[in-house]
Amino acid sequence: MTEAPTLQSLIAGRWLGAEPAAPLSSAIDGRTVCHTHAERIDFAEAVHHARARGLTELLKLDFQARAARLKAIAAFLLENKEKLYEISRHTGATRGDSWIDIEGGAGTLYAYASMGAGELPSGNLIHEGPAISLGKQGRFAGTHVLVPRGGVAVHINAFNFPVWGLLEKFAPSFLAGMPCIAKPATSTSYLTEAAVRLLHESGLLPEGSLQLVIGGTGDLLERLDTQDVVTFTGSADTAAKLRVHPNLVARSVPFNAEADSLNCAILADDVSPDDEEFDLFVREVVREMTVKAGQKCTAIRRALVPRRHLDAVAERLAQRLARVVVGDPAVEGVKMGALASRAQQADVAERVAQLARGSEIVFGDRGSFQPVGEGVKGGAFFAPTLLLRRDAGDAAVHDVEAFGPVSTLLPYEDLDHAVDLAARGKGSLVTTLATRDPAVAARVVPALARWHGRVHILDREAATESTGHGSPLPALKHGGPGRAGGGEELGGIRAVKHYLQRAAVQGSPTMLTAVTQEYVRGAQVREETVHPFRKHFEDLAIGDSLLTHRRTVTEADIVAFGGLSGDYFYMHFDEIAAKESPFGKRIAHGYFVLSAAAGLFVSPGKGPVLANYGLDTLRFVKPVGIGDTIQARLTCKRKIDRPAKKGQEPQGVVAWDVQVTNQDGELVASYDILTLVSKLPAKP
Repeated sequence: MTEAPTLQSLIAGRWLGAEPAAPLSSAIDGRTVCHTHAERIDFAEAVHHARARGLTELLKLDFQARAARLKAIAAFLLENKEKLYEISRHTGATRGDSWIDIEGGAGTLYAYASMGAGELPSGNLIHEGPAISLGKQGRFAGTHVLVPRGGVAVHINAFNFPVWGLLEKFAPSFLAGMPCIAKPATSTSYLTEAAVRLLHESGLLPEGSLQLVIGGTGDLLERLDTQDVVTFTGSADTAAKLRVHPNLVARSVPFNAEADSLNCAILADDVSPDDEEFDLFVREVVREMTVKAGQKCTAIRRALVPRRHLDAVAERLAQRLARVVVGDPAVEGVKMGALASRAQQADVAERVAQLARGSEIVFGDRGSFQPVGEGVKGGAFFAPTLLLRRDAGDAAVHDVEAFGPVSTLLPYEDLDHAVDLAARGKGSLVTTLATRDPAVAARVVPALARWHGRVHILDREAATESTGHGSPLPALKHGGPGRAGGGEELGGIRAVKHYLQRAAVQGSPTMLTAVTQEYVRGAQVREETVHPFRKHFEDLAIGDSLLTHRRTVTEADIVAFGGLSGDYFYMHFDEIAAKESPFGKRIAHGYFVLSAAAGLFVSPGKGPVLANYGLDTLRFVKPVGIGDTIQARLTCKRKIDRPAKKGQEPQGVVAWDVQVTNQDGELVASYDILTLVSKLPAKP
């Protein structure tokens, strides 16, 4: 028999660990999978390495380059995913459970790579504009910028998602240019270690950008400083202890917690047992009880249903749960695996005993529970358990969480009562509302949103595409108030900004343009004989500008544009009605002004500008009437250097500031044009 290996920590660029310490057991048969290591980690070295080497190497790349690197890392993980699937089985996970963890983790990397490429600038500074004029003459302005914090992110993760939990925190912090020290929960750390080994072996990680801690955190938190960040996923009790760590408090170290919570699902009283939404609700509750054996911080712990439907829901849930085969995930037909460890099994049993006092057991272990597979008696299996409490006001069900395949059915009298019961969980990550009536959703969701980080509305229309109650998505916030930790993760680029420092900057428009690398109106511009549209991406500079010739708007322009567009709105064609309007006269179509301005500034010949793919911040500020004369100023506002794509002409994105003025110098239209601009041909 091969001796169980010893896990290693990745500290300061080297793998640490040879002497075995605590054994870690397979959740399937109880056999020892590996050991933690006995060697003590020098956390002073780890933190110094992250700051001195990791930060330096990360900031050699910019947002765009780090986004491209995330995409490459995701691809590498997927190419090697079967190595992780093989190990994941020992955590008790089925193939489907592991898909959420492994491929869901890689998918999160892909999502942040895409968001970074599409939404973040070149460089390592984000201008969070627009700039605001602070003086009467336009010479003094202010704005906000976001910059890398210059510290290290410590990520402390739970046992239930050893890969996704690592990557959903790593992706935004890496994109923000912040090196990570990741500490997975010990019981399933062997899968996290395998994932980090793959990342390390890929050669795609900048030195020091990711370190791994196997075992305890020692004095790590004592060594953090003001520019560092701590994130935590786990129990509410542990989150509460970490939040008041003396060093974190003394140095105002940002702390983000995502804690287990008593999430609920509500079957609205407009749904009857004959409705499709009734079965969707039942299916969702069973799925959340059995996926990952109910070990999800987002799992449904309380199912709230109208009292008149309580027994009908209980019957259908029991019927569906009876079809769930529990056992070794390697056995064909198994739909639910084991809890992560025997310790977790004992904890869930203790919590179920608390919840069962005064409750009916609708479905659960009545002495006949037998998971399928060889050697499973040594595993950490637990029977799906559905409780029913007819007194919904009982405190225990709103306070005690069994972190496993356990849920409790509760009756409510009306929707106001349901909302009140949901709030008794004292804050949770997610709630589901199953309804077929939009008016019910409009009434109930605002009340639910006070106490829940995410509200999932379930109906037949959404069901075909819905990712479900328990699936946090990269584009949407993950977190919740109160017991759920009060923090936020994911949420698209919001998560990246959590790892950046925001600062207000004041100065002249010219100075703000230099700092933000984004043209601020009122700044000095450069007007040259070469039209800006004739310049390649590398030759363009922020502030390159063109002031066009003028054009006087005629009645024929308005008539022709109306005929072309089909827009015969009265303000353009009805002389009497227009005179009675606040404008007092017929005015040109706003989109005619937009088109006419393009005619003024476009360079028609073939050149580096490849395509115009959109407008941002379009505003029609003042009306343009017959006889008014317009002029446009086109200014290079922002450049984003995109990495070259295979089979595509090298190019970057350029945003142009456009100001259209009238004969009195008044602004009549304002917008940004987004263009793709080719780069200079490569030198032979």
